[in-house]
Amino acid sequence: MPETTDIALVDIDHLLGEVRDSVTRLGAGLDSMTHLQAREPSALPGWSRAHVITHLARSADVYRWLLALARTGREFGPRADAAALDRALREGAERSAGELVADLRGSFDRLLDEAEAMPAERWSILVTSVAGWPHPAWFTLQRCRRELETHHVDLNLGHTASDWPSGYVTWALDDTIAALTARDFPVARIQATDIDHAWTLAPTGPTVTGAGHSILAWLAGRGTDTGLRSDGPLPTPPRWPLPPAPGWA
Repeated sequence: MPETTDIALVDIDHLLGEVRDSVTRLGAGLDSMTHLQAREPSALPGWSRAHVITHLARSADVYRWLLALARTGREFGPRADAAALDRALREGAERSAGELVADLRGSFDRLLDEAEAMPAERWSILVTSVAGWPHPAWFTLQRCRRELETHHVDLNLGHTASDWPSGYVTWALDDTIAALTARDFPVARIQATDIDHAWTLAPTGPTVTGAGHSILAWLAGRGTDTGLRSDGPLPTPPRWPLPPAPGWA
């Protein structure tokens, strides 16, 4: 039987609503995408927009598999490993714009259906990411939300970090900065002026100030916004996203 974690402070309905909103915004941004636009480069090196969309669809499949495992305690078919996901990415990116968007919508519809079927007591079941770190089933929704918001920007279709919802920015900064603090990231303090949040990370290092979305974009490897202010050189953040801290085991 998989282990469980406390879920008392997690608002599942709110999380599901946030994921639905992210899916809706992404879908609206893709409605007018042409076949040529799907083949154009995304903001991710070596990936077209078709690669990003395919990656999102297959990620939703992985999240659905994890939720089904948590709900039933059984594996429904083999789990896609990194090699299988890479192969699906390369093959899926060759499809038409219409096929790409239909696949994306279908994958997230099935994921949300699986989430709706989850009994409340099963959200605390521990599952394991492809990278090997465990987390409770409810954190799958946060991972999905982060994937949607980040890759919406990566599509390079006019949606930028400044369009991220403030609630998402606040959560993602809390999660990311906690993980960085646990890994001794050499920054003393981070202050998001627009959302009135500040974090203390280390005894020494620069203090970084700016809008929350600009700070998150920097920490997520989505560029260093010129609006950031620092009293010392900015360190290069590690590859993002990091396993959450303190983590679950």
